Formats: sequence, structure tokens, C-alpha cells
Amino acid sequence: MAFEYPEELKYLDTHEYVRLEGDIATIGITAFAVDQLGDIVFLELPEVGDGIAKGDSFGTIESVKAVEELNAPITGIIIERNDILIDAPEQVADDPYGEGWLLKVRIDDPSEIDDAMTADEYSLQVEGS
Repeated sequence: MAFEYPEELKYLDTHEYVRLEGDIATIGITAFAVDQLGDIVFLELPEVGDGIAKGDSFGTIESVKAVEELNAPITGIIIERNDILIDAPEQVADDPYGEGWLLKVRIDDPSEIDDAMTADEYSLQVEGS
């Protein structure tokens, strides 16, 4: 099954994505990750105002199959979190690149995502095609 990987996003091998708009990074998980997890039942995210650091865990996502760490693709201060998903975590699956985003972060150094994958590179890694 082929999944959608929007071209304007950058991807991590841990299945998070980043959408960069100026100094604001929107972070979420990919359609592939959602598919692998199955039915998502719980989401733990940090509070607005908290800092996250590239490479560190910033929360967990839990499905009926597994609990996975969420990894920060970039360093910054959380300016918004998707509280709707705290109450209804299954909605991540409905629109992972749109309404299913997890955090919005004000970043210091956009070059931190220079080593992230493009959509084509990520697709090749996870689907081998």
C-alpha cells in the first residue's frame, strides 16, 4: 500500500515529520507510522511553553499494539499543542499531515532539519519503492 508523503515536509527515520514555516515547525507522525501503530488509544504530549531538543523524546503515542516514543526533529519552545488529540487520539489517523499534527514549535536553528529526509527518501526507506 502506498502512503502519501507531502513533498514540502521533512521526515525522520523514527517516522516524525516537520513542516517549516518561517521560525515555526509543525511536528506530527507520518501516515506510515499511523498504519503501523493501528488503533491509537492514548497520546502524551508536553505542555505549551516547554522546550524540546532535537533527538530527545517529547512524548508517547500508544496503540492497542504498542507504545512508541515521539522524537523531536528540531529544538525549540512549544507554542501550541493539539489538545483535541489528547482527548481523541484516534483522530491522528484521520489526517496525519493536516488536523492530526501534534506540536507547533518556535525554533532557533532551521538548519537542524537539513539532515532530515525528503519525501522520496523517506518513502524509499519505509516502502522500498
